[in-house]
Amino acid sequence: MRILSVIRQVLDAEESVKIKDGMVDLSSSKLVLDTMDEYGLEEALRMRDVLPETEVVALAVGPARCEEALRTALAIGADRAVLVETAEALDVITVGNVVAQVARTEQSDLIFCGGQEADWDSQALGAAIAEYLNWPQLTWTTALNLEGRTLTGTHDVEEGTESFSVELPAIVTTQQGLCEPRYPTLPNIMKAKKKELRRDSFESFGVRSKLKFIRSEIQVKERMRRILDGKDGSAAAQQLVEFLRNETRVIG
Repeated sequence: MRILSVIRQVLDAEESVKIKDGMVDLSSSKLVLDTMDEYGLEEALRMRDVLPETEVVALAVGPARCEEALRTALAIGADRAVLVETAEALDVITVGNVVAQVARTEQSDLIFCGGQEADWDSQALGAAIAEYLNWPQLTWTTALNLEGRTLTGTHDVEEGTESFSVELPAIVTTQQGLCEPRYPTLPNIMKAKKKELRRDSFESFGVRSKLKFIRSEIQVKERMRRILDGKDGSAAAQQLVEFLRNETRVIG
């Protein structure tokens, strides 16, 4: 069995977003694996632990810097990696098309990807891949079990959980709580440098992004700068309550 684990590189949550020439500038920022994708990689590795003949392939679609994220995935345990390299900012539908083509070439049986992107909050990648491949998609998965070619599990719904069962091939989108991702060990970090990382050109896939990113802006909110007179504590408290209720609407 071959499992494809889609990897995204995102801005570290502790970093501030920088804008340069109307676009998000990540050149000097700390970048990390998207946590949602880590859950998928961990599930793939757990399946390989049970079925040693399984191969786990990490895939990223993006600029050359994504090699760092893929090397991390290799250090965590992926067998090999594929980078579809492009400097162009791609929409999620185009990325889904590319991932689907790689899945066909790799003859993948199962695909994992994050249920929601940490940076843009998009939840569409899994659905896009499933549509291009005509595979069933299991969304927001909280538990998984593979028996032969049958994948069973659960995901959250509004008032409880929902169980599912599907035959492979399939695509699974993950969410927090599915598993506890492992960390790369020093020996595995060293081994990762020798593992295969194939680079494919985005142009070789024959697709074009119909959506173009034109400009990004950071919303600046002006502070109200209200100063309360503290000479009369009771009056100041009353002013604060009125301010929170009538102007900021923090309290009802």
